Amino acid sequence: MKIVFMGTPEFAIPSLEILLKNNYKIPLVVTAPDEPKGRGYKLTPPPVKIFAIENGLRVIQPENLKDERFIEEIKNVSPDLIVVVAFRILPREVFTIPPLGTVNVHASLLPRYRGAAPINWAIINGETETGVTTFFINEKVDTGDVILQKKIPIDPDETAGGAL
Repeated sequence: MKIVFMGTPEFAIPSLEILLKNNYKIPLVVTAPDEPKGRGYKLTPPPVKIFAIENGLRVIQPENLKDERFIEEIKNVSPDLIVVVAFRILPREVFTIPPLGTVNVHASLLPRYRGAAPINWAIINGETETGVTTFFINEKVDTGDVILQKKIPIDPDETAGGAL
């Protein structure tokens, strides 16, 4: 099975790692563009890019997810599935490419805490548990059919950085 992987932060790396360990073919990794960081504003690659390159994977970093060249790059690798973990909202032209669909791994127990920063919001709101939801992407944000959910308790002293 050929899978295009899309993700940016450290949170996304374990999912990519599992796909590689299970011998899925990853012909392409899509991540955010490098960003200036620190006092010198040195261009810094996202964690997923570093991991992908270390593992010999091809990486692209589109600025615009509706760009025809980007969409053609995805189509050219003929993925069976796209797996998205902590990435941007995909346009229909992208998430409908693979015949098996596009799945997203979201850091909350959907439908609670759709959208950005779900761990932060769960902690701010005093939740005692959070979790991870894997679901099929559709046209609305974080509303597709759920495949799997895993609950994770939140310690009363937990911070957003340590919750997942």
